[in-house]
Amino acid sequence: MATGTEPPQINTGVHGVTRAAIGPRHLRTDRWWLAPALTAGGLLAFVIYSTWRAFANADYYAAPYVSPFYSPCLAENCEPMKGGPNWEIFGSWWGLSPALLILIFPLGFRLTCYYYRKAYYRGFWASPPACAVAEPHKKYTGETGFPLILQNIHRYFFYFAVPVAGILTYDVVLAFRDEHYEWGHMGLGTLVLLVNVLLIWAYTVSCHSCRHIIGGRLKHFSKHPVRYRLWGWVGRLNERHALLAWASLISVALADFYVYLVASGAFDDPRFF
Repeated sequence: MATGTEPPQINTGVHGVTRAAIGPRHLRTDRWWLAPALTAGGLLAFVIYSTWRAFANADYYAAPYVSPFYSPCLAENCEPMKGGPNWEIFGSWWGLSPALLILIFPLGFRLTCYYYRKAYYRGFWASPPACAVAEPHKKYTGETGFPLILQNIHRYFFYFAVPVAGILTYDVVLAFRDEHYEWGHMGLGTLVLLVNVLLIWAYTVSCHSCRHIIGGRLKHFSKHPVRYRLWGWVGRLNERHALLAWASLISVALADFYVYLVASGAFDDPRFF
């Protein structure tokens, strides 16, 4: 007698012969597709914007503000920034945008981040698209094969992300100057860069790798009270890692866009003092 739960014809993946014989793809009645769709849309928008700005090679410096996409500037073809992060490591042979030399490190850090993995796995690859919803792939190998096995280098990207955040902090300090490089001034751009670097630090420090480095391998917390206290602080930030990931992603794009508006002459930076 038919029961309506006969296994489908597919015999691979979640519908393999060793798995439970459930006919429907899922039993959810809510809008489970909304979250991965919004995630994919948000990440795609950032990819499009950052690609445009990275290859633009223009309007990224308006004294004393520099776009976080172009700092530090490692090529000879960078705009001169008085007192700024001009490190001409790459000579005149580099003819492309200098942003391409530095963005690989913060983007690599985010691309391999545990939260972002979940986000784009669900949003773009439907692996799986949502909880209790079967993925459409015939087999699942996880991060055991190429290229996803490269996700394991996340901890090494963390070591690069920290000095980059430090350089962006230095840029904020330099932003307390005016267009003539005189100290003791603050504009709206200073506030924009300050908020951005605070969010970047919060996202970086809340990283799982940072939490592990601080206290992940300690056997006796009582013997390391300072590291235990730091581990607790990072742990509380880690609980908000997803929120900080999105907030810092939006803030770095807004900071770059603000510098672009000022540098292109489309907007005059208001000064507070």
